[in-house]
Amino acid sequence: MADKSKTMYVCSECGYESAKWYGKCPGCGEWNTMTEEYREAVRGKISSPARMKAAAVPVPINEISTEDEERYYTGSKELDRVLGGGIVKGSLVLLGGDPGIGKSTILLQICSHLGKILKILYISGEESKRQLKLRATRLGVNSENLFVMTETDVEIAANQIQTEKPDLVMVDSIQTMNFKELSSSPGSVTQVRECTNILMRTSKALDIPCIIVGHVNKDGAIAGPKVLEHIVDAVLYFEGDKQMSYRILRAVKNRYGSTNEIGVFQMGDTGLTEVENPSLMLLSGRPKNVSGTCVACPMEGSRPILAEIQGLVTNSGYGNPRRMSTGFDYNRMSMLLAVLEKRCGFYFSSLDAYVNVIGGLRLDEPATDLAVALALVSSLKDIIVPEDILAFGEIGLTGEIRAVNRASQRVTEAARLGFTKCIMPYHNVKGLTLPDGLSMEIIGVRTIPDAVAALVKR
Repeated sequence: MADKSKTMYVCSECGYESAKWYGKCPGCGEWNTMTEEYREAVRGKISSPARMKAAAVPVPINEISTEDEERYYTGSKELDRVLGGGIVKGSLVLLGGDPGIGKSTILLQICSHLGKILKILYISGEESKRQLKLRATRLGVNSENLFVMTETDVEIAANQIQTEKPDLVMVDSIQTMNFKELSSSPGSVTQVRECTNILMRTSKALDIPCIIVGHVNKDGAIAGPKVLEHIVDAVLYFEGDKQMSYRILRAVKNRYGSTNEIGVFQMGDTGLTEVENPSLMLLSGRPKNVSGTCVACPMEGSRPILAEIQGLVTNSGYGNPRRMSTGFDYNRMSMLLAVLEKRCGFYFSSLDAYVNVIGGLRLDEPATDLAVALALVSSLKDIIVPEDILAFGEIGLTGEIRAVNRASQRVTEAARLGFTKCIMPYHNVKGLTLPDGLSMEIIGVRTIPDAVAALVKR
């Protein structure tokens, strides 16, 4: 009796599978994301142990050598920092970001540098060869070791990789690739998952690093199931507004390095250029003698970055006051407003409050709490925070300023950029050291009123 095809409904957002259709996905809660797919029943039986491949032999971990590990340096210190020191042989890297953010641009710039010593295969499913040539010419990419292939069939692409055996493979993008054995359309959950699996097996078998580009959905996550991020070795996200020139590259997952590092780039006519001093870039154009602005120093991995935080408090024209936060967690902002009102006597209940982090940076570290609070109080009381003052510290629900880690690195970075005063947790003052030649007036505070009093005394 012939096998029958099986109908499945798969969520295009999270990959949840069900035998019946749902208006709301039980997995992620999104509406109208269940798509119908047809799958052929599995034929044959599992091979007997005698016909199966020999099992891998367990090896003591102490006998495994890592001396032959080799990384390819991309020519960009910022990108190498995010990757953990370069591209590892046999790794599979997923690069995501909004359309026009610079994903294809940075791939061609990698080809420009590594093409001098490595054979690179660029597989494009979105652009023709002529389009790629025009963009490569604009970016100044001209390498005899760069081979371009326009193909959407993942099996043909994998066979070509096995035939050519390049040193590096780039696939742009994974949503355009399709596996002809599947009946679903390209870009569907099943297609994206299976195509990534084929590229992963090919990459691991030949020990060839592969970088694949992934589109993002309306929420900013990479389109396709979460399992896609589990298959690859590293997941990189390009952040930033494509209307602005600055881009931030962040590692969400990295098996070969830290996920706390970020790389900062600037988009220009000739492609992406590195920003070696992000603090100076983020503070450029800062207004002087204006209330409602304060400088914080969050840690992005091992790098301290100075960022300007602006707060605006104004009378509300509506029955319910508005709260808006850009670059800072909205719920944490609401908590800080509650602490300022309950513990410190600054009333925001009938006022609109806005918080904005300049430069498109997203701050998740609790050490930025004090700078956000000072910016809001500065706008409320019209107190000017001097331009040479830095503030950092975590705020608790009782209004206390709690200690943060790596205080010395934060203060050192601020001193190098010309800051002369730092408002910081009292418990971090003890043991604080600065390099020779740098000086900073340290103000240790225990509560938020102490920090505000330090501004008023000045």
